[in-house]
Amino acid sequence: MRARLGCVASITALMALALASGVGAETIVCLGDSLTEGFGVSPERSYPSLLQQRLQDAGHEDVRVVNAGISGSTTASALSRLRWQLRSGPDILLLALGANDGLRGLDLEATEKNLSDAIVLAKAEGVAVVLAGMKLPPNYGADYTSRFEALFPSLARRYDVALIPFLLDGVAAKPDLNLADGIHPNAEGYERVVLNVLEVVLPLLSDGS
Repeated sequence: MRARLGCVASITALMALALASGVGAETIVCLGDSLTEGFGVSPERSYPSLLQQRLQDAGHEDVRVVNAGISGSTTASALSRLRWQLRSGPDILLLALGANDGLRGLDLEATEKNLSDAIVLAKAEGVAVVLAGMKLPPNYGADYTSRFEALFPSLARRYDVALIPFLLDGVAAKPDLNLADGIHPNAEGYERVVLNVLEVVLPLLSDGS
């Protein structure tokens, strides 16, 4: 409980800092799968919708958050979907793909390349990137699981992009925060997910120029 209160306090402090800095209109595109789309909950309970609400509460009334989540998608779709989203000129890309690659046991070299290509394209277009880290249940084998989890921080370091260490931190493996499938967060679970997102996204909205 104390850890949770401390996290909320930190988020509140970041919100106050961002509000004081005065941020102009910006667009955040959340490119992901069912975890982003908000499978099993109403659209307003998905983390992109909650992110929009929290940012408005923090005074970022002009920031627009786009939910570009598609259930079942893998990193193979990242580049083509990003090209489409770039037409609107986003300022920040929250790249939250890879979970389905891992759950399907797909080749990790392909997953890495797909994410790399999307990051490179976004940066070339002047878009700030936030990469969402993912983890797998232990039954996928220690070797595959460890290589999968290490992929995200490795990419963040290589391309110098912001990292959410684990999108579902504080939610995964907690029955009271997930749907019956044990994979997708419920409405209460997404309230925690948006805290993980806010902690990384808020500093990017501060004008440091």
